[in-house]
Amino acid sequence: MKLYKITSCYLLVLAAFTMSACTKMDDYKKKYEPNGAIIYPGKLDSVQVFSGRNRVLLTGLFTSDPKIVKYRVYWNSKQDSIETPVTRTSGVDTAKLFIPNLPEGTMTFEVRTFDNGGHISVPVTLAANVYGNLYQSSLINRGIIAVKLQTDGSALINWADVNADDGLVSMELKYTDAANKQRDTVIVSQPTGLSTSLPKFNAGKTLSYRTGFKPNKTAIDTFYADYVDQKVIDVTNAYLLNTGPFQRNTFDGRWGTLAAPWITNAAAKNKDGGTNGGYSSDGGGTINWETWNNTPVVNGIVYQVTSSQLSAGSYTVSFDAYSEVQSNSSVYCVAAAGGNGIPILANLSTALGSVKMYNGANVGTTSPSSRDVKTFTFTISSPQVVSIGFLGNLVGNGNPGNYFTVFNIKLFKN
Repeated sequence: MKLYKITSCYLLVLAAFTMSACTKMDDYKKKYEPNGAIIYPGKLDSVQVFSGRNRVLLTGLFTSDPKIVKYRVYWNSKQDSIETPVTRTSGVDTAKLFIPNLPEGTMTFEVRTFDNGGHISVPVTLAANVYGNLYQSSLINRGIIAVKLQTDGSALINWADVNADDGLVSMELKYTDAANKQRDTVIVSQPTGLSTSLPKFNAGKTLSYRTGFKPNKTAIDTFYADYVDQKVIDVTNAYLLNTGPFQRNTFDGRWGTLAAPWITNAAAKNKDGGTNGGYSSDGGGTINWETWNNTPVVNGIVYQVTSSQLSAGSYTVSFDAYSEVQSNSSVYCVAAAGGNGIPILANLSTALGSVKMYNGANVGTTSPSSRDVKTFTFTISSPQVVSIGFLGNLVGNGNPGNYFTVFNIKLFKN
């Protein structure tokens, strides 16, 4: 009986404590939750922040809580923010927000959603890098190992290898083509073994380029180094003279012979009974053969010897010309070792290098605006003088006959 009475007393005390605790909890709720339990709207899911130039792109997903009506992004210790309305659908909705005018550096962003009752979600916090002028000033253009003129008139650029983690994504090039038209192109970068071909490149003009970088793989903006000029090394004036418009020696009013240092053999003088040939006043002074009125050229040669020894290495000869050279005739531009001139057709294989004008009826045009640039490359293993010139074998078969006109010639060190 005593045990029963003690148990009953314990139960009464426990009930009293429970009622007291409930009373205190109710008092707490009344004090801190006067309007009932706190409601938290669904937060923005899968939030990402992408770096940019003095801006970022924030994205996320609304996967729950159809009552959400807006979200707000805070930064700068919540001193700055942007609020964006949301129209929810029955499915998953996407948030996409550009935040502009940010200072360069690491920024922390806090995202909260709001429902139609004014309730606010728990925060989602992320950090991202913002890039600007400081990063821009650190960029250096990708190196170019060499720019080489090719036999088809194109320029081949060999790019220096780069680290795949440097963020280098592209190169933008500006250049002038053989028709003096401005061209631009974008080259997608690859870290190693990259070469670029620029068709019909005008080697007398400057190639400009700049390099594009992304500070990280997901950045929304590309940053560029400043444009720099890259020239194929033009050594014409150092080694050749009278390179166009060409100066004459003898002259009959249209036809003549080239002035020094050009040397003209007897076979090249197909006008005025063997007195003149290889030069005409057309175009202000050109190297020219023309076979109208049955005046053929057989192993005609005009050439000059470089004014001093070329250093060992690779060189490109470039000349600006138009022609109508038929299949029974040919003209070559030739480079030969030494100062004894260029070979005749039968010995052409002994030359350092050459290029043949296209053979075929009615090739070319008499319009200078449609003329073409031809090139070829040669290599010497030791310093020496080189003979450079033109070899012609043109049949004089009446009209229209054959003709070949050169406006200028240049020499480039590759």
